[in-house]
Amino acid sequence: MPDENEQLTELPNLEVPRPEEAGTHPTSTFNMPPMKNPPEELKDIAAKVSDPGSAEARKAEPPEKVRMAKPLPKAEDDPGTWEFGRRSFLRAAGWMSFFGFITIATVGALRMMFPRTLYEAPKVFKAGMPNDYLPMSVNEKYKDTERVWICRDEEKIFALVAICTHLGCTPRWLAAEGKFKCPCHGSGFTSQGINFEGPAPRPLERAKITLTETGELLVDKGTTFRFEKDEWTKPDAFIKV
Repeated sequence: MPDENEQLTELPNLEVPRPEEAGTHPTSTFNMPPMKNPPEELKDIAAKVSDPGSAEARKAEPPEKVRMAKPLPKAEDDPGTWEFGRRSFLRAAGWMSFFGFITIATVGALRMMFPRTLYEAPKVFKAGMPNDYLPMSVNEKYKDTERVWICRDEEKIFALVAICTHLGCTPRWLAAEGKFKCPCHGSGFTSQGINFEGPAPRPLERAKITLTETGELLVDKGTTFRFEKDEWTKPDAFIKV
């Protein structure tokens, strides 16, 4: 075997970089000797690699992209606050429908809590004792409150409803003339309630009248009797005295 000295002499000559060529590669570190007259680009790269936080490294970095603000729209292109298009109309109609439904449902629910009851005055009332009424007289005590006259002749007591059969006015009792006279259209009725003048088509109606257990007169305006139907002769149409 050849000795070691012979093997070394046979190796090719290796080129060793010169000291002045060190640091030319971008990855060269500060341990390498500097290069003579390096270009400015290599100086910046070397400064950035050796000390990234230095001012020279920041100068070497490319500037970041600056975001440019979008230009404002022109005045004529600005839709404005009061524009009301089809989409706005549909949106408004939808909200109005929703709130309208909620309102109607709420009102309906509240209305169900109150029954539909008519609070009317009772149609039955007491008219005193029979002896309170003189024969051949017409008493107007209950004309304004109950629209009823309590009438008495020689044989009976009856209650005439003070509603004209023409158009529903309230006639007046004219004691001097002994008749009922309607001030609206001039209809006239006798003390018994028979029509004899004016446009009234039929006599006055009589209300039901009875006696209570204590002997008082009890008038029921909910039940009436008509002369043309021959109802004045019914027992509840009068009281004999």
